[in-house]
Amino acid sequence: MRIVWMLAAGALVLGGCHKLMAPTVAPAGALRVAAVEDPAKVELGFRLFFEPMLSAGNKMSCASCHEPGRGFSNGEPTALGVAGQRGNRNVPTILAVGKNPYFFWDGRAATLEEQALGPIQNPIEMNAKLDDVVAKLAASKDYPPRFQAAFGTGVDAPGIAKAIAAFERALTLEPSPFDRGDLTPAQQRGRELFNGRGNCKMCHKGPNFTDTNFHTTGVGLDRPNPDAGRMAISKKRFDYNAFKTPTLRNIEQTAPYMHDGSLATLEEVVDYYDKGGNPNPLVDPEIVPLGLNAQEKADLVAFMKALTSPGTNIKEIAHSRP
Repeated sequence: MRIVWMLAAGALVLGGCHKLMAPTVAPAGALRVAAVEDPAKVELGFRLFFEPMLSAGNKMSCASCHEPGRGFSNGEPTALGVAGQRGNRNVPTILAVGKNPYFFWDGRAATLEEQALGPIQNPIEMNAKLDDVVAKLAASKDYPPRFQAAFGTGVDAPGIAKAIAAFERALTLEPSPFDRGDLTPAQQRGRELFNGRGNCKMCHKGPNFTDTNFHTTGVGLDRPNPDAGRMAISKKRFDYNAFKTPTLRNIEQTAPYMHDGSLATLEEVVDYYDKGGNPNPLVDPEIVPLGLNAQEKADLVAFMKALTSPGTNIKEIAHSRP
């Protein structure tokens, strides 16, 4: 039987199989999955990513918050859990995360596998017990043979984590205008500012435009009870209110921005850094007023939009299975 996976009209459609609802709308363009070492693990992870049985009451999936049509974020400052609870942090994209050394804004997970199981068990997110999730998947007709094919075992929590991580690592992006060297004059000027006077490359460096490190930018320090950020994990005072540098890949699609989703547009982000953030002794010393004019700000935004990959954010899996 040939199983063809598609995203359409907000549902995950499994040709010749059952339907799993996923609250997302597919982006335009042909969807493909890049060749990977073990397609069986990736296909299983793809299914699990859109599987509501991973949550309490079968109410939401990973894709409920990491929506492919929104750059694998959700278009909101924060996200709602299964019982309507709202977290205090913005939903980070899962694009271009395969080689990261830390996961979540505060870096509390050291591997993609550990990250994958976190939201499932978080009481204000999917609010499920792993034993219950394993039991539900094991009782289905579809999942036991797929776990056997992928891992040679029955359904278990380590397999869930490994499969979802395999899917996330398999996600690839088509070349952006930046990758193709196809920049407009405004985008080229923005690139020069990004690497020069704007000093953006200090944190947003490398092929994925992140140093994967933790920085205090001052966001939220002017409000009561700021988020402690990395310090809650490291227990080090200098990590207070420090958060992991997000990738800028497809940043145009993942508004709003910052760890708390408090800045609605890329223009607001540029304005924030142009004024030097929120002055505070804890803020990284590299964050200083820039004195950009309106044209320079627009050029910086134009350059960041040049990091958007065309066509698709998720790759279709079309894989023949017995």
